[in-house]
Amino acid sequence: MQTSTLFTLRLLIPFALGYWLSYLFRVINAVVAPDIMAELGISAATLGFVSSAYFLTFAACQIPLGILLDRYQTRDVASALLLFAAAGSLVFALAESSLTLWLGRGLIGIGVSACLMAAFKCYTSWLKREQLPAINGLQLTSGGLGALSATAPIEFALTFTDWRGIFIATAILSLMIALLVRILIPRTQARKSSDSILTQLRQTWAVVKTPAFYQLAPASMLSQSVFIAVQSLWAGLWLQQVSQLTPANAAAVLFVAAAGMVAGFLLLGFITGRLNRLGVSTPSISFIGMACFTLTLLWIQLGPDHAGLMVWGLFGFFGTSGTLMFAGLSQQFPIEISARVSTSLNLGIFLGAFLVQWGMGAVVGLWPSEDGQQYPSSAFRWALGGATLLQIAALGWYLWCRLRAAAQASNAANT
Repeated sequence: MQTSTLFTLRLLIPFALGYWLSYLFRVINAVVAPDIMAELGISAATLGFVSSAYFLTFAACQIPLGILLDRYQTRDVASALLLFAAAGSLVFALAESSLTLWLGRGLIGIGVSACLMAAFKCYTSWLKREQLPAINGLQLTSGGLGALSATAPIEFALTFTDWRGIFIATAILSLMIALLVRILIPRTQARKSSDSILTQLRQTWAVVKTPAFYQLAPASMLSQSVFIAVQSLWAGLWLQQVSQLTPANAAAVLFVAAAGMVAGFLLLGFITGRLNRLGVSTPSISFIGMACFTLTLLWIQLGPDHAGLMVWGLFGFFGTSGTLMFAGLSQQFPIEISARVSTSLNLGIFLGAFLVQWGMGAVVGLWPSEDGQQYPSSAFRWALGGATLLQIAALGWYLWCRLRAAAQASNAANT
């Protein structure tokens, strides 16, 4: 275990840059989507399908990624995958059809699938337990900075180049960050598992079947799926086509939402630590945050003309609440399978994000458009309303599991 500041920075910088890039890719379509729709003539339903390809391939990588990270060198896995992100960004930049866009977006999802999980695995391997909350918070904050970078800064960059030029630049950035990971992240002691991959898959399935996982994880999965799907695409179109904001003003609102997300990553972890010492559990804090997130979704829909910067800032802040479940779950399993616990949860989150983002596009596409790009506000209201019902279902599942567990404990105590 290492404790020096320089060594900690050596671990943090390449992984923080990787997660910054991951979030930049995740959110950027919320700003560039109108330009892509106009140039290639694609519908809202097709756009939702293309954009969600990132989440589908990202989710598909999670189970094998957990095994790879528990089995091989973290730096080898992470740096190799970032090459896929570079290739995908280039394919996306050169695309002339929705199919090629989907392929590029899918390769990007594969390429950045390890940016957060590899960081968590590396920090667990090299740092002391008491260092983990702080460095995990900084790692998550770097993702928030990526979301910030994908809003107003990208809108500003579009005054100098087009969306294709931006994706060529991100391809170069992907290669540079892959090189940094390869150079700066040290090798760990050889500890390759003697278990077969089939055995490790069975262990992963055993994790998913435990009450600790299936009672806590679904609430986090659905909440994060809705937040990611809305923030990374549909929030931008909502602001332009429902709230009637200009692209520049919509990007400014998205910037505030991303800033709220950064604040959420920073402050919710700190608040949770304080409340834990007072006896309040992490899942309970996460539930309260997810309930507040639901209220902001309702506020945005019921009063879009009055949902100003503060509401969108709260949307970003409380949208991070579901990530607190990572800490609650990881503490209940052995460190040897820690990557598989986190990646199993991540699988559910990003598979859900794929379905929600694609599904919202399909709902919007049920309404006729004026020119292939403009849809009536009612289309977006129905789409976001459906996503909000999923969020409410997440809260209902958590409450039902908690009440059932309390009833079982009471019955056991009385017998």
